[in-house]
Amino acid sequence: MSDAAPPARTAAVIPAAGRGVRLGPGAPKALRVLGGTPMLIHAVRAMSASRAVSLVVVVAPPDDVAGVRVLLDEYPVPERTEVLVVPGGATRRESVRRGLEVLPDTVTTVLVHDAARPLVPVDTVDAVIEAVRVGGAAAVVPAVPLADTVKEVEPAPDGTPEPVLGTPERARLRAVQTPQGFDRATLARAHAEVAGEATDDAGMVERLGVRVVAVPGHEEAFKVTRPLDLVLAEAVLARRRRVNDGF
Repeated sequence: MSDAAPPARTAAVIPAAGRGVRLGPGAPKALRVLGGTPMLIHAVRAMSASRAVSLVVVVAPPDDVAGVRVLLDEYPVPERTEVLVVPGGATRRESVRRGLEVLPDTVTTVLVHDAARPLVPVDTVDAVIEAVRVGGAAAVVPAVPLADTVKEVEPAPDGTPEPVLGTPERARLRAVQTPQGFDRATLARAHAEVAGEATDDAGMVERLGVRVVAVPGHEEAFKVTRPLDLVLAEAVLARRRRVNDGF
């Protein structure tokens, strides 16, 4: 009998319990249809497209776990990828924590991916995984340079002019995407020790004093938040289909 330890695994956690009110009335954002397929399915397929990802955990709306399981059964992923569904929490942080809790001990690298970024290319997913598993980084984010000048302002009520406080140097700024990749122990520690909410998991790791590194993101990994984003996503899908069909 061999005493060798089982191989280390990479898992992806997809929090998909939010309503997405900025996208307008209707189904939860992750279940909105994009190119005839729910965005959540696109996101799961994007993670399972990486041969390094052996497990995807979908954190579903608490009142629709059974429905999400049925949906995932309708859109199977490669056999090498296991898919689990767990109920989400009241916040994104709570949902990610619930996803982490069901990971088997063999998982050493964790991706956290927004269901609302359905079109991230597999090359970006693989680059994040490699930076953690081969590069030795505890936390990795895909990021793209900003095209617009950014102003820091004093927030004011809607429609009220906001005083500008400063102009950060654009060359030093990046728009951060997902999947974000982590050494599992580091991410678990962040969820256990860092108080309060954060806009992303990498921000929680930063608050531990742990170094976070960025790798190149991709323009197609944008977040579908508003109705215009859906139009853009449909256009990207249409272009991909034209390329794949050879015309």
